[in-house]
Amino acid sequence: MTTPYVLVLYYSRFGATAEMAKYIARGIEQAGIEARIRTVPAVSTECEAVAPSIPAEGDIYASLEDLQHCAGLVLGSPTRFGNMAAPLKYFLDGTSSLWLTGALVNKPAAVFTSTSSLHGGQETTLLSMMLPLLHHGMLITGVPYSEPALLNTQAGGTPYGASHLAGADSKRALDQDEIAICKTLGERVGHLARQLEQ
Repeated sequence: MTTPYVLVLYYSRFGATAEMAKYIARGIEQAGIEARIRTVPAVSTECEAVAPSIPAEGDIYASLEDLQHCAGLVLGSPTRFGNMAAPLKYFLDGTSSLWLTGALVNKPAAVFTSTSSLHGGQETTLLSMMLPLLHHGMLITGVPYSEPALLNTQAGGTPYGASHLAGADSKRALDQDEIAICKTLGERVGHLARQLEQ
């Protein structure tokens, strides 16, 4: 039997979503459970384009086994016209075998996103990521207003999940409120995963 872990699974184009994943992982580990960070490869319009099995840099690619054996899941994507990015959707579309066996039923899950503009579809992106998780029977959690940063934030942060305003050039660093919200979300999923594992 493997040690319980919460999977932080994301796609990131310019690095902001990847940075959020690190803070979420810190929150998970504050809850006393391992955080396992994984990403997914980009998709290409070139039919013959194939990503290497191990990326040249950054986090390694997720496998179905990573997802199958997790005690909880935090899913992240940049916004793409108010929806999750195609690479993450492509990975989730390949999880039918887990759905058929109920591998993710009753496991806690949460979502996070980064976007270039303040009203660039953060909340709809978060909701779009929740849909496949609900089909898998996962227990969706958000960020409660007991987290003070949720009321103070001037950029990202929603009760549906953590979010970040990266700016038009995608270079704006996470501010202290966004970081606090990421950590809170991770810690909440971590606590739930530990409780449900018992």
